Amino acid sequence: MTTLFGRLYCDYLMPSQLAAYEAVVRQAHQAGYTQTSVRGYTDLVRDGRSLPERVLVHRHDIDTDLRTTRKLFDLEKKHGIHSSFYFRLSTLDFHLMREIEEYGSEASYHYEELATYAKENRIKDAATLRGRMPEIRARFRANFSYIEGRLGTKLHTVASHGDFVNRRLKVTNTEILDDAQLRAACGIVHEAYDRALLDQFDIYISDRPAPQYYYPSAPVDAIHGHRRICLVTHPRQVETNWSANTKDNLYRFYEGLVW
Repeated sequence: MTTLFGRLYCDYLMPSQLAAYEAVVRQAHQAGYTQTSVRGYTDLVRDGRSLPERVLVHRHDIDTDLRTTRKLFDLEKKHGIHSSFYFRLSTLDFHLMREIEEYGSEASYHYEELATYAKENRIKDAATLRGRMPEIRARFRANFSYIEGRLGTKLHTVASHGDFVNRRLKVTNTEILDDAQLRAACGIVHEAYDRALLDQFDIYISDRPAPQYYYPSAPVDAIHGHRRICLVTHPRQVETNWSANTKDNLYRFYEGLVW
């Protein structure tokens, strides 16, 4: 697909992939996998408990589209599995997040303060941006505390969001948490991209725009060849939402112009 046509197809024409995701959940269950959240998995490791023979960690990054987020959550409740949902400041829905926590899954923070700071201050140099890290970390801690307070639950893991600014400056939001004191102050056990965490999985699979859908392997194929799997999905890649996608595309265009 050409870039423009591919984007239009993925955002407005792609058939729902919910049934395909449900098939992954079913096949993993039939194959004997424990399907859990990032927090659920890290709790097992931290407590020194024996790990399941086969485990599939589900992680959802909620960049956009709360409607599909709800569908994913309802589907997982139907099958009795757990997962992690990481919400950006722009997608926070405390009612849904509390439901997720009460069910036993994980609702936490998909942070992006470094990219946000660069856009707000029109910084286009990586060294200059890194020089503002104390301010950026203070902002992260304030946002993190705000979410914990509103949610009423301690957050143990977080996941970095990737923005066009990160790609252009070659600076990831994970650099915010390259600070042991900040992690300790916030009580963060793991960032979802921590190498110490990812190295525990046999394969890390992330969704991709159609027609690829997943990289480096389809989950249904990985289920038959790997014992420990981490699967990352985004609601936008699961089902089209014209309203949410149009709003996000227009805002992304505006941010690019202003920055």
